[in-house]
Amino acid sequence: MAETITIGEAARRSGVAASALRYYEERGLIHSERAGSGHRRYPRAVLRRIAFIVFAQRVGLTLDEIGRELAKLPEDKVPTGRDWARLSSPWRRRIDDRIAELERLRSGLSQCIGCGCLSLERCKLANPDDRAARKGPGPRYWIGDG
Repeated sequence: MAETITIGEAARRSGVAASALRYYEERGLIHSERAGSGHRRYPRAVLRRIAFIVFAQRVGLTLDEIGRELAKLPEDKVPTGRDWARLSSPWRRRIDDRIAELERLRSGLSQCIGCGCLSLERCKLANPDDRAARKGPGPRYWIGDG
């Protein structure tokens, strides 16, 4: 049997709370074996899966999406770098979209948010006659409606 680690060790090594690890396990994202005492024992390779989960969440994937991605990994061996790269390559567009959104938010910090409220003096210049409202509800300029 492969070397195993406790949930505490997995939490310490991964930087993820034990409660989150139990939740990931409940969702089927990671798996453990039970020792005779009933304590969870994880294969060391779980640390790679946890790192993948954390990274994928930061990219913006939901746990359901992450589960679908992890299901593509081989069950019978430790995933290789090539396996991880294959899974993550389609995320490039998603990351680029997030970067663009963050850049819009940064520039919007010093400009009108284009919400149509006309409550700021600057809105009379950036949004005369409430033009942003015609594009729909919410902060239209922040979400990319120029």
